[in-house]
Parts: sequence; C-alpha cells; structure tokens
Amino acid sequence: MDSDFNPLKSRMLFTTPQRLHLVSAWNEHVPFAMMLIELQQPRVFVELGTHWGVSYCACCQAAVATGSKTRCYAVDTWAGDAHAGFYGQEVYDNLKAHHQQYESFSKLLRMTFDDALREIPGHSVDLLHIDGLHTYEAVKRDYETWLPKVSERGIVLFHDTMVKDRDFGVHKLWDELSRDFPHFNFEHSYGLGVLAVGKEQPEAVRQFFAMANARPDSTRQLFSALGHRLQCEVEKKAPPQKRSLLQRAMDRLK
Repeated sequence: MDSDFNPLKSRMLFTTPQRLHLVSAWNEHVPFAMMLIELQQPRVFVELGTHWGVSYCACCQAAVATGSKTRCYAVDTWAGDAHAGFYGQEVYDNLKAHHQQYESFSKLLRMTFDDALREIPGHSVDLLHIDGLHTYEAVKRDYETWLPKVSERGIVLFHDTMVKDRDFGVHKLWDELSRDFPHFNFEHSYGLGVLAVGKEQPEAVRQFFAMANARPDSTRQLFSALGHRLQCEVEKKAPPQKRSLLQRAMDRLK
C-alpha cells in the first residue's frame, strides 16, 4: 500500500457480488464491505442480524477472493423483528443454500445474540457488524454485550445510522460513540457507520480513514455511486411483480 490510500487500487471494490437481493437495504454498501475485508484481513468476522445475507455473503466472498482466512459467523434467529419485518423458513433456507460454498470457514448460528456469546472467544473479533433491532436500547445493548469479544484490531459497523424517524435509535448511539473513536459515516442507503474501536488498526485501514476524513464528500460520492449501480442492476433484472416487493419495503420505511 502506498502511504496515500487510493481506492482505485482495490480489487474487491469493483468485484461483482454473487449475492444481492431486491429488497435489501445493504446492496448499496456491498462495495465498501468487500473492500474492507481486503484492507483489514480480519481473523474473525461476526454479523449480528443477517436476514437475506447480502452483507454477510459479500464478506465471505471477499474472504475467499483475498485469501484472508477469516472465520465468519452469522447470528440471527431468521424469524425477523419489528424493524426488518417478520418472515418464514424460506428466508433461512434460501440463504443456507447459497452459503454452502462457504461452510469450510463460515457458520450460520441460528440463535439469539445473547446465546451466540458463548460461541465466540473474548477479544477475538476483528470485524463486528451490528444490524439487529434498531431501537437505541437494543443497539446499545448489542454493542455493550459484544464489545468484550472485539479485538485490539476491532472495527464495528452500524447500519441505519441516518434513519431518524419512528423508533430507530442507531443514530443516537453513533453520535455518542463516534466522539471517542476514529470513524467514518456513509450517508447513502440509510447510513453505515464505521467505528475503529481497536487501537491497533492495520496500516491499510488507517490510510482509509485518513483519506475518507480528508475527502469526505468525494468518498461518500464514490461509494454511493458504486452501490447505486448494484441496486439498479438488481432492479433491472427483477420481473415487474418482484419490483412491487421493493415498493412495499420502501413504503414500510417511510
């Protein structure tokens, strides 16, 4: 890596993801997620709240492509909640079928976040993605109960940092935590906060934060454009009856 970070040198940033979903709010953050795996080379990745698995499978795909040897764990009951909506067995079955290619290094832990704590050693998680119930109380509890699992290289991702209506409270917790750690917040697709809670970040990650915070508008525009391209491709390929699913999902978020 050069001392000045250049995202155009990232191979994963422009890699086509194998798994997207028409109604996933994560499609537009996939380019960053895949690049982050390339930069951080996490030893352990844990995702709290996986649903269709767009973000999780993007990270698994990047782990394979970069040879990072990351151990990956997706934690979810696959029943839904008040914010994601409630759904049936078909969501888990669909993800499980796609996930089979990653089973040598990845596990789908179908359980509560609290139950999964016993599955993960302390101070081992380099990358933690929190995307469960989005009330302030719920996301704060997820952060505080899982923080002891995070390593000295730890990064925590928070989705929906830009949603400030209904009872979404991620933005409140983000405002509190971002005062104390290196961070960057993407504002497109409901927001994605990147929080460097570990003091021993890889040099490539440090370079990313330096670049992003020195050029925040350009950084946001780049990743928004890359993500929007993926979303447009998903919508273009979907038959008309499927597009109504997207409209219903968008209406639920209004």
